Amino acid sequence: MEAVLIPLAPFLMTVFIVGIVFYFNSKNRRAVLETVREASRNGQQLDPATIKALGMPQKTNRNGDLKAGAILIAVAAGFLCLGWAISTVDSGDAAEAFPIMAAVASFPGFIGIVLLAFGLLKKKDSEDA
Repeated sequence: MEAVLIPLAPFLMTVFIVGIVFYFNSKNRRAVLETVREASRNGQQLDPATIKALGMPQKTNRNGDLKAGAILIAVAAGFLCLGWAISTVDSGDAAEAFPIMAAVASFPGFIGIVLLAFGLLKKKDSEDA
């Protein structure tokens, strides 16, 4: 049993850490919304500055698609470099690594290209408005 759990520990810890972060963010958001709800029940007006001061997250993520697209294209380039490096080390079975890694790299690469296109189109739309 330990032979299975030890290699899985880094992956389980990652899931555990992400779960903790989501839990506490959700708890914080619930507390802020409860405060806003109580204030509205008491008839108080809340302006956007007050809500911002309470800690509500802002939705102004500019260039988020461009950043995510660039990161995914970099991941795809990393897969391509890994496949090339493996295929140059050994001429035997490892020579087939480059086409396999190119196929793996196509998934983040194409998603990155689409996100870059969305980011550029959104940027043009916001400039026109």
